[in-house]
Amino acid sequence: MMDLFKEGGQEATRAEISDWLKREEDPDFKALYDPQLAVFLNGFITLMRGKKEGEQPKAEKKLNNNIIFRKLKIALNLKDEDILAILALVDFQFGKHELSAFFRKPDQDQYRPCKDQIIRNFLHGLQIKYAEKYR
Repeated sequence: MMDLFKEGGQEATRAEISDWLKREEDPDFKALYDPQLAVFLNGFITLMRGKKEGEQPKAEKKLNNNIIFRKLKIALNLKDEDILAILALVDFQFGKHELSAFFRKPDQDQYRPCKDQIIRNFLHGLQIKYAEKYR
């Protein structure tokens, strides 16, 4: 994880990462804010896809579910069919057209904000899909 932050352009210590991963009830828990999560996701993209030519992307100051979803899609090189299959792993049925609305620009008429339930189901599906691979 330290390498992912470094790839994203920011150093993170083992202690910081440990505190971010603790449960909220733990007195040593520290929240991970949007800029740090953006750095982490940018590092994840770089690790999985390689460094981009030229200037590296800047970490966003404010994230939403659509941006997080897009970054995960890019890092894992997922097509719409892959995402729908991952959602099906948690019995979450979704249409291809509904999915594409999340990846449009916010000023387009077809754009839709990604709700917490959808990103939560997607992350749960990723856990199921990759659990065996990384045990």
